[in-house]
Amino acid sequence: MIKRIWHGWTEPDMADTYAHVLKTQVLPGIEAKAIAGYLGIEVLRRDLETEVEFITIMSFRSIDDIIAFQGPDYERCYVPDAAQKVLKRWDQISQHYELQDARSYE
Repeated sequence: MIKRIWHGWTEPDMADTYAHVLKTQVLPGIEAKAIAGYLGIEVLRRDLETEVEFITIMSFRSIDDIIAFQGPDYERCYVPDAAQKVLKRWDQISQHYELQDARSYE
């Protein structure tokens, strides 16, 4: 499994707006692509002093599945226009990691 990690930051007063855009437009847009090897996404939020950080962690079966999602330049970020309008700044490239081990304890 490959984890695709991306960071974006908003002004504090735009954080809830970005979270809404993410839930109602960005995530449904990703899901609509129906990439066979796309396994899901996690969204993290951290309120800082002067900005709010968001991290997305997408899970794919392979790099080929990420290429199917993003194209040959698969490291470039995926930030639709609606998200760009409310983000302060964001990673231009995403980082990709091969999952080596995962353990869950409930």
